[in-house]
Amino acid sequence: MNLSSKSRKEIGDLGEKVAAEYLKRHGFSILDRNVLRKTGELDIVAEKENTICFVEVKTMLVDEFPAEKSVDDDYDPSQNLHEMKIRKVARTGEWYALEKEWEGEWQVDGCLVWLRRKDGMAKVRYLPQIV
Repeated sequence: MNLSSKSRKEIGDLGEKVAAEYLKRHGFSILDRNVLRKTGELDIVAEKENTICFVEVKTMLVDEFPAEKSVDDDYDPSQNLHEMKIRKVARTGEWYALEKEWEGEWQVDGCLVWLRRKDGMAKVRYLPQIV
């Protein structure tokens, strides 16, 4: 599936779907998606080993996947995981934990998704505890 004609929102939604599938395959349970509160949005709320993970997903459409040790910033969606965004996710996560009366551990994680334009293939990199 060629992704060239997809909107930015459609690419972001697809990246979140890919990230959720990746997390499931790695032993996480998906509790919630796209939780919106006054303080911000939680892309994915997942649980693993009695810890809730508030996962911020950043997706980038690319012609080719970056090399593992690439220093080419054109391929780095983690640049969008800046301190202010992470703080917003943490604050929203706190509200979520309070609302659900969660008494266990919680953390803010990142998930970087590269989607290849020509065929829709994905590459995922999970970043635990980015706070």
